[in-house]
Amino acid sequence: MPTLEFKGKQIIYAHHLTVPVRALDAHPAKSFPPQKSPPELDGNLIIHGDNLHALKALLPRYAGRVHCIYIDPPYNTGNEKWIYNDNVNSPQMRDWLQGKNPVDGEDLERHDKWLCMMWPRLHLLRELLAEDGVIFVNIDSNEHHRLRLILDEIFGVENFRNEIVVRRGTKNVQSQFEKIDSLSIGHDTVLVYSKNAATKFRKLTVGGDADEPGKWDTFWRGTDRPTMRFELFGKTPPTGQWRWNESRSKLAKRNYEEYLESYKSEMSLDAYYGMRLQERGMRPDFIRMGPNNTVQYYIGPRNYKVLSDVWMNVRTAGKLTEFPHEKHVNQLKRILEWVTDEDSIILDSFAGSATTAHAVLALNKSKGGNRKFILVECENYADKITAERVRRVIKGVSTAKDPALKAGLGGRFTYCTLGEEINAEKMLTGENLPDYETLARHLVWINTGESPAAIRQRKDGLFYETNSRLYHLIYEPDLEFLRGSESALDGDRADRIAKKVAEKGKPAVVFAAAKYVGQKELTKMNITFAALPFAVEGVV
Repeated sequence: MPTLEFKGKQIIYAHHLTVPVRALDAHPAKSFPPQKSPPELDGNLIIHGDNLHALKALLPRYAGRVHCIYIDPPYNTGNEKWIYNDNVNSPQMRDWLQGKNPVDGEDLERHDKWLCMMWPRLHLLRELLAEDGVIFVNIDSNEHHRLRLILDEIFGVENFRNEIVVRRGTKNVQSQFEKIDSLSIGHDTVLVYSKNAATKFRKLTVGGDADEPGKWDTFWRGTDRPTMRFELFGKTPPTGQWRWNESRSKLAKRNYEEYLESYKSEMSLDAYYGMRLQERGMRPDFIRMGPNNTVQYYIGPRNYKVLSDVWMNVRTAGKLTEFPHEKHVNQLKRILEWVTDEDSIILDSFAGSATTAHAVLALNKSKGGNRKFILVECENYADKITAERVRRVIKGVSTAKDPALKAGLGGRFTYCTLGEEINAEKMLTGENLPDYETLARHLVWINTGESPAAIRQRKDGLFYETNSRLYHLIYEPDLEFLRGSESALDGDRADRIAKKVAEKGKPAVVFAAAKYVGQKELTKMNITFAALPFAVEGVV
């Protein structure tokens, strides 16, 4: 398979493996609703911090459990002036980056730096994705072709499912080339990959807008074929053509009418857009007709109306918000409805103004369910804009025109930052002693690659069980405890664990600071001892 070479690739090729695992520190006061005690970390999350480190911090809790990833990374247009500052342990990389940040249009190596930034993040995103999970990556023409190649390499070319063309605004694309004054790259692209080639996409129903004549849009083409004109919707058009033959069009019309009936309560929120079956899996085509039978390809206008509902009269430098290219809530809501179930986990590691969270909450409100979102935002506006938007849509916006948004979409979230690294040296000195659950999750993940849905701290230390092993942890985040005899695997504990081993018919691994029983005796009991804190660094 062809691969893309770029400056720095060999240096960052395995960088995602060397990124340290950090704890997630919850901030009760910034969470919603505000909490007096530390909130749990198994619900909706908004994480403020570098998204590379945040993704690594999520692995012990969410590896292989995320059903849908939607990201909108920097387009690298040359105007963003973003900074590439991954702490890659390489003198060559440091020399290359020195004095060459931020990355702007004058930087002739900005594409290499963008690829170096994306490569390890995409690897970690793949680890977080469930076996039947799907990733959507929004991009424009500046990096589309390069992104496609590294996605093929990381996710596998066989897992490319297709792409969605997202029209910017509503500028018409003329159906006749001779009518075109100029050509403009007026669209973005959403690349769609699954983790597994066997992943099946559910069938999409036909959509439209019930409140205006746009109901024709999904069925109509701008070309003119008399043999493709027949009565539909009580009308035979004098010119133009229907998209499909008569039998297929009538079937689509029936699906369309069933769709409208089921979505009648939502149709006033905004236009819904048709999606149809393509050769490889399900490809969403978002198509709409313009005046004089011209065709517009777009998801929908930018999200100004929705943003104005959320932010009311808040303006920055004369603009609606800091996000003039806000993604449309219904674009994301439609995608989520397509690929997620009621209990799915959705991740956005370039969160911006939290459109993804808004879409998740809106879908839960309208369709029911308990979908969870995880947002990561590295910029300083993570609290004042990203989290604040989510607070407002949860509580309700009194000036909103949408009744659901006005009443409030409901929900809650925990606001987090990145804590200290989990490593042996900091545990030895007591500089960083993670709580029991954080350490237990880390030990499971580093030894099995799994991320438990729940951790239970039992009296005998048993906290996790796989098909082949039992995992016990004797630990408290207290240096005096760890230095005392209570933290050791002694004879009584070993006997109790041995009974559990015999009962379950599988061996046990015991993580503890010390042991008073020799490994020879423990081996007879089918017990393996793993010494803390050194066990946090490697596999037993």
